Amino acid sequence: MLIIHSVGREFRPWNEYAKQIREELDKQSPWPLDVREHALETARSGNLNPEVTFVEYLEVLYANRAPDLIVAIGAPAAAFIQRHRDQLFPTAPVLFTAIDQRRLDSKGLTQEDAAVATTLDFRVLFESFLQISPDTKIVAVVNGHSPNELFWRGEIERELRPLENRIEIRWYDNLSFQDILKQAASLPPHSAIFWNTMVVDAAGTVYQGDRALTTLYATANAPIFTHDDAFFGREVIGGPMLSALVLSKEVGAVAVRILRGEKPDSIKVEPLGFAVPKYDWRELQRWGISESRLPPGSQIYFREPTAWSEYKGQILAVFALLLSQAVMISGLLFEHNRRRVAEVQARQRMSELARVNRFSTAGELTASISHEINQPLSAIQTNAETLDLVLKSPSPDMNEAKEIVADIRRDQERASEVIRRLRSLLNKAPFELRDIDLNEIARETATFLSGLALARQVDLRIAISPTPLPIRGDPIQLQQVILNLVVNAMDAMSGATSAARNVTISAARVKDFAELSISDTGSGISNDKIEDVFEPFFTTKDTGMGIGLSIARTIVEAHNGQIWAENRAVGGAFFFIRLPLSQA
Repeated sequence: MLIIHSVGREFRPWNEYAKQIREELDKQSPWPLDVREHALETARSGNLNPEVTFVEYLEVLYANRAPDLIVAIGAPAAAFIQRHRDQLFPTAPVLFTAIDQRRLDSKGLTQEDAAVATTLDFRVLFESFLQISPDTKIVAVVNGHSPNELFWRGEIERELRPLENRIEIRWYDNLSFQDILKQAASLPPHSAIFWNTMVVDAAGTVYQGDRALTTLYATANAPIFTHDDAFFGREVIGGPMLSALVLSKEVGAVAVRILRGEKPDSIKVEPLGFAVPKYDWRELQRWGISESRLPPGSQIYFREPTAWSEYKGQILAVFALLLSQAVMISGLLFEHNRRRVAEVQARQRMSELARVNRFSTAGELTASISHEINQPLSAIQTNAETLDLVLKSPSPDMNEAKEIVADIRRDQERASEVIRRLRSLLNKAPFELRDIDLNEIARETATFLSGLALARQVDLRIAISPTPLPIRGDPIQLQQVILNLVVNAMDAMSGATSAARNVTISAARVKDFAELSISDTGSGISNDKIEDVFEPFFTTKDTGMGIGLSIARTIVEAHNGQIWAENRAVGGAFFFIRLPLSQA
């Protein structure tokens, strides 16, 4: 099978047609095809003298076996085949394609010829653009200076005469491409650019591939539209265009029919017109063109996903979490009795909400957030209940009441801060780091967990460094890590007697690091599993999901730290966290 290119193998749009045709032939052909390609270089200048030698070259090259099918891509290739048909493979079937019907000499077709042609309506094309950009006053036509391109200059000019009173049309085919770039960079407002082709400019410079269109796009100050979707993908805004894919499917089908033995002149295909309009969403946004102006049924490509479409699951989970928290607070404000029991239940609900959140999102950061926001809310509940008891006493201590209100305000601000950081998390913003003392974080977490420890009959001890341990970190996130590890330690001792339930939080300085450890007196970790405890979804609990320790590792590593586990020699386990000390 022989493919003849019009001006070269790397010129758009014909190279895209050739690529698509070969792909379709691979899909549709039941036989292996030996496809060979040649380019008609003479079409760039119109000098036909070298054609004689080129014809002789093809005759010698295929002397032993003529092609089973010749595919001519573009008008110059079609004209070349028809000029030399008697001398060049007179009995070989020829399929003319990627050619407008007005460029095909239908009188010169033989019984061995078939065509899959196109039809261009430039008036429809320009009116379609004016529909989406009605303020357009000037359209600059970028076109090359090869014989084929000059033919289209005349056709475009003839078809656009009815629009002369509506828009000013500027012709650039008599300029060098460098001068075209200067003109395109200084177009007045309400202008547009129509890109036809640029094979050879008026200075005789040849432009292959995408270089010319890409350079024009980087320079021009107006939107670009065109007639062929082979140029679609970045530079052009879109519209009704010829489709290389649609044409290639037709060509593939006709080629297979010819190779099966059908007479080419019996295969009739109506010329293909513009496909369904399609537009580049990025260019619509760039030039402020509303989608409401697009023709019905238009296709929009390269639309950037919205935050809702990209994070729908996370957003729904966050709203569900906030709603559940609001319901919980509303109910707890009416609970005035059994303060100690209510405090323990609040801590348990915190753990349950975190587990529910991990089930719903399976996201490490979202699971961490459910723990973070629960801390200040639980504290608000506890302080609200305490304030209620103080106010109901015969002689309320107003100083104590003021302190409780101050605590509630502080925890409310803390919850607001978590929600603010949640928005930044959805935008992939980093955690906020500041100078903190790891001793204080450990002490606050121990205080926070005291109620849960009491309920579970666990002796929670803390042994912090006598000197500060300054680090750079997010206090809420680090508190979440310690909370997870301590709750896990309590869970590990659920089967032990109350006298043997001991959890110790220790903090000390080790060289240039602050090291915090949590130890328990449970059964420890199986030696063959100790390396897996931080992997997502690994758990030793019957009802666990295995997310908590994975969250902890993520937070610690975000602080440039390390976390690991070891078994104690006397039973139980150690979990170590090592963070770099700050220069402060």
